[in-house]
Formats: sequence, C-alpha cells, structure tokens
Amino acid sequence: MTQAQYTPREMSFDLVIIGSGIAGLSAAVAAADKGASVVVIERSPEPDFGGNTRWTESYFRMKSETEVSDDFEERLVSNAGFHLDPNIIEAASAPYEQWPPYVKAHGMPDPEIVSTLANMAGPTVTWLKQYGIKFDFLPTYFLTAAAPRLMPVGGGLAMIEALRTYALKKGVTCLYETTARSFSRQGARSTVTTADSTGQELLLHGKAVVIASGGFQGNPEMLTQYLGQAAKFVRPVAKGGYYNKGEGIRMALAAGAAPAGDFGSYHAEPLDPRSGATEALVMNFTYGILVNKHGKRFLDEAPGLVDVHYDHISRAIGEQPDGICYVIFDQSIYDVPNWKKSIRTDQPVIQGNTLQELAQACGLPAAALSATVAAYNDSCPTGKFLPFELDGLATTNLEIPKSNWSRPINQGPFMAYPIIPGICFTYGGIKINKDSQVVDNDGRPMPGLYAAGEATGLYHQVYTGATSVMRGAVFGKIAGEHATA
Repeated sequence: MTQAQYTPREMSFDLVIIGSGIAGLSAAVAAADKGASVVVIERSPEPDFGGNTRWTESYFRMKSETEVSDDFEERLVSNAGFHLDPNIIEAASAPYEQWPPYVKAHGMPDPEIVSTLANMAGPTVTWLKQYGIKFDFLPTYFLTAAAPRLMPVGGGLAMIEALRTYALKKGVTCLYETTARSFSRQGARSTVTTADSTGQELLLHGKAVVIASGGFQGNPEMLTQYLGQAAKFVRPVAKGGYYNKGEGIRMALAAGAAPAGDFGSYHAEPLDPRSGATEALVMNFTYGILVNKHGKRFLDEAPGLVDVHYDHISRAIGEQPDGICYVIFDQSIYDVPNWKKSIRTDQPVIQGNTLQELAQACGLPAAALSATVAAYNDSCPTGKFLPFELDGLATTNLEIPKSNWSRPINQGPFMAYPIIPGICFTYGGIKINKDSQVVDNDGRPMPGLYAAGEATGLYHQVYTGATSVMRGAVFGKIAGEHATA
C-alpha cells in the first residue's frame, strides 16, 4: 500500500507581505492603491496584529508635519558604527552608482538610506493623513526633550487600525496565525512557504515579497547567538516583541541578502522587571543613582538629557550581575515637577525610612549601599538645581562621576525601583537600498525581494530616538509602490 502524496495548498497574489506592523501595512496600502492584489501574513492571533507598532506611541522625530528634526541626519550618520574604514567613507561620498560592490553591501546606515528617510518623512506623514490618521505634538513620558516628537493621535494602535481598515476595503487578504518559513524565487515568481494556524503548509506565490516581520527579540536562540550571555537577562518591552522571532531576516540571509546594522546590540529601555504592563518604564534615574546588586554605582547616570542617553544606559544595566540594578532616590525627587510622568510601571515604589531598610527591601547589601550613598553625597556640589536642563551639578573626586543633577540623597523615606534592560527591537537585519529592495552581498538588488521596518538593519551604537516607526512607514510605503511599479 502506498501513502497518498501530500499536496500543499497554494495561493497567488501580486505581492506577499510578511508582517502586519507599520511597515507591512504601509506596503499593503501603497500596493493596493496601485491596483495590486496583496496578502499580508501575520504570526499573531488577530487581536494582537500590528507587530511592535501596536504597543508604542510611535513617535516621529519631526519638528513639523513636513520637516524632520534639525539633528536628524547628523544623529544617524554619527552612529554609523565604530572605526569605519576611511576608504568606505570616501567611496560613499560619491554618487551611489559609482560605489564599489562592497560599499553598497556594507552594513552601515549609508547616506542614501538616511537622506531618503529624511526627505520622505514629511510626504509619508501627509500620505498617512489621507487614511484618517491625525498627528500632533502631544505630551511624552520624557521629562526633558532633546528632540521634537510628532506622534499619531492614539499612538501606533490608531495607525495600524486605520491602515488595516483601509486595506481590507481595498481587498487585501490578511492571514493571521500564519508563519513564514522560507523564501524562494524561480523566474519571475517568488514563493513564501508558510504554516497556517493548524500547522499545515501553505505556499504563497507573488511577483514580489516584502519582509516586514521585525527583528528577533522574541527568539532566545538568536538573541544568545548575537548578544551572548546578556541575552538571558533581557525581555521584550511589549507583548508584540514575542512574535518577532527573526525568520524574515534568516530567510533573506539564506537567500543571499547582505546583513546590515549591529547584530550584537539592540534598542533598550529601562524596564521594571516586576511589571507585566506594556513599556513599564522607569525614567527618573538621572535624578538619583543607579546601583547594581552589590550596592555599587557603575556608570554616569546623567551624562545628558535622559531621552538621549536612556538607550545605552539601559544596555549597560544588562552587563551588571544578573542584569539588574536599582535606582536610588529620596524625597528631593519632588523638586522635579510632575516627576511621576517618567514612571510607567504599575508596581509600587520600594521604600525605607532608612537606607538600611531600603537595602533590605531591595535585597541589597546594606553596608555597601550606605557606603556608596555616603561617598556620592560627599562628592555632590553646591549650586542651582535645574531639573529640565543640563545644570552642570557634577560630582567631584568620584571614580565614576555623575555629570548633572547631582544632589545628596539624605531625605528619607528613601525610594527605589528595580530596572532591567527591555528590548524594543534588535539592530541587526537585512540590507536594503533607497527603493527598499533587498541587496545581496555584492550590493545588487535581489529580484522580487523587498524589506522594511525593524527587519532591516540600520542602527549602531546608540538608537536615534523616534525614528524606528517612521522608517517603517517610509520604507514600507516605498516597498509597496516600487514592488508594484
């Protein structure tokens, strides 16, 4: 007796899109408006659709609805990676067509990508508004702001709901609980092999494919591969991150795509590990001190404004014993107007009438914490405290300085929050060009393959705040339009 041969189900569209966050839905709407037939596949159940975008305020680093911040391109270019070869920098200053193949495939955020993002941000906001999305400069959880932040009214959820509603009206097919497994291309047809909600194989054919499936912060194996032992101390800042398991990146690399961005790093936020709330942030550490589980300070808590430095400070916490620290502060925090706005955890502050009581409540060595606070207090200067600007109140004679807002911690009851590094998204991903085409390791566009959003590599060193959702929208729109041109 012979077993019947299994034949997988197949469906054909003009465009297959992997992921339903801002990048995927922007691509879907842009392509549908061009008359293309489109399918969007999403690993999450329908109530959780929308990727990371669903759970974020979705700030845009823009000073108006038409202009990015004054420091926009400078910030991105200055975080292009460590010790860049001068030959690469020189080559990248020429017209793109003249770049050598190894420069086109280099993992840096090249000027073509940065200038496209800057130039197309305004037109993309205008485009999004036609689908009923409104933008405004609304209050943020940052007490200080080094850059303007435009945001959609209602946050990322409002954006993806508006785009999906329109996409469905245009006939876009959305398949939930469907996971992309592999990508292949034969002739003019691309195929994405998927598994549906029952585990059955479904082949989706298209003239082109857009990978918009995010990073790999929901994949412990990939995190450990690229981040090392620090991976065991981190977790996604929001539920959507757990659905981002990196298959889109892996299938593109397996097909010959060039990698880009810093695979060994990620965008981090200071997270209260006790909380299950979305982005349970603790952003008041610039006004106190950070100590590790041994009661010791380990970095400058206030090198500048918190919205510039929280990213690398959060990652540094992950390098401490057990990947945790505590922010220690006292009643003088009430000199900071509306300071609780910077606290988004739903868990209570830890308190103690004395430092010894606080140490016991936190599980810290009391003698070490007391010695750390005493040394810090002795080093604090006199001067005017300016909570919302760099006040230059820097410590003196400390091996690890604190550059601003240094005031003695001596007014009980004393308070603390635990902090771990939460992952917003990983930095490493796929290399694309300004048309959102995936490029191979020789810098050539790969036929029929596009990528957008956090699946693409861009960032190194320090995240340029309020640019990730923006780049998802910009390059998602570009991908949808270019793939159907």
